[in-house]
Amino acid sequence: MKRQTVIKNNLKLVSAVALAFIISHILQVNLIVPMFLSLLVIYFLFLYPFAQEKGYNLLNLTLLFVIIFVASYFIIKNNWSVYYIPFSLVPMLATLLFNDLRVSFFLIVASAVSVSSVAGMHYYLAMLFLISGIVASLLVFGSRRRMAIIRSGFITGLAQMAALLLVDRFMPADPAKYLILLINGVVSSVLVLGILPFFEYLFRTVTDISLLELADFDQPLLQRMILEAPGTYHHSLIVGNLSEAACQAIGAHALLARIGAYYHDIGKLYKPDYFSENQDVLESKHENLTPTISKMVIMNHVKEGEELARKYKLNPRLVDFVAQHHGTSLVYFFYRRALENVEEEEKVQEEGFRYPGPKPATKETAVVLLADSVEAAVRSLRDPTPAKIEELVHKIINNKFIDGQLDSCDLTLKDLEKISAVFVRILSGIYHSRVTYPESPKP
Repeated sequence: MKRQTVIKNNLKLVSAVALAFIISHILQVNLIVPMFLSLLVIYFLFLYPFAQEKGYNLLNLTLLFVIIFVASYFIIKNNWSVYYIPFSLVPMLATLLFNDLRVSFFLIVASAVSVSSVAGMHYYLAMLFLISGIVASLLVFGSRRRMAIIRSGFITGLAQMAALLLVDRFMPADPAKYLILLINGVVSSVLVLGILPFFEYLFRTVTDISLLELADFDQPLLQRMILEAPGTYHHSLIVGNLSEAACQAIGAHALLARIGAYYHDIGKLYKPDYFSENQDVLESKHENLTPTISKMVIMNHVKEGEELARKYKLNPRLVDFVAQHHGTSLVYFFYRRALENVEEEEKVQEEGFRYPGPKPATKETAVVLLADSVEAAVRSLRDPTPAKIEELVHKIINNKFIDGQLDSCDLTLKDLEKISAVFVRILSGIYHSRVTYPESPKP
């Protein structure tokens, strides 16, 4: 199966290369350009062997490249000024959509070489493309506010003016060109803000700007959790804080993990009273249910959460957190109850008490799985001293690792050490025992 996939991908690559040469010949572009682009794609595939899993779909990158190439070709062939080309548009889009400067740099290089060849091997145009793209990518990387994008466009426009000033050797012949380049940077940033939601939907991804909008507690799903399942809501907030700090420690997408954690348990909205964090301390809904029925109610919150997420049109990247936050873990409490109540001739299948999965496929979903399990376990400790918390955190992470729940993601043992250290530090601060203050003497 794997061999067939490799062959299929190679055939696609060969077809794309052949098509690039044909299009270049029709557009009268130097044929060394498609050769360079083909090698660039091959290099990209070697750098990202699992590009599809990481979200770097080559089809998406190709679409972004085609947009800037077609726009530049139209401007150049109509004898308009090359300074009308939106140099920073695609680099900004790529950086915001993929949150990776290397991917943006690949698009910048490909665009600079291709557009300069259309303009008759215009060396200075290629340099302007590179300078604008690099500056714009660096400025918008990690941006979480729309105003930051506009500010980045303005600064990019100034950088373009500075680059042209160097080309003119500090002797500007046509001041209008400088104004065009300044406006170019600002207009490119405005266009990015306008078309960003469309590309998020098209590429099935989510940017930091959209994530922060989903963090607003006026969002319908979060409002429902506050009113209908307050215990789950509070649990999700703590899991979000744990996940964000852990992802920062290992270099993963911290904001995505935090927002994913906010929504990971939305399936509990269907039957909130059946989950311990929302139950009355003195009474449990599961006391009158068999272990089999209880585990079905508990396990169904994953499936019901996915349905609810799609009903409210959550981004697919966030639906992954709902689907993967338990992996194929064992519902241990009700499994043990089933073993205690079973007759001698009966058998309890462990597989029947496991979540359907899938296992976490990314670092972010794996961290949320660990944070979810750890927070629930530490909450149940009667005397949560730092030593007990540390022992429990290490035990749970080791059990998840041994159980194979982290097999589908690329977390390393070093990452797990960093994650456990962060969990212990934060949970010790939240659940530490407090000094009992003496009562004030009565007058």
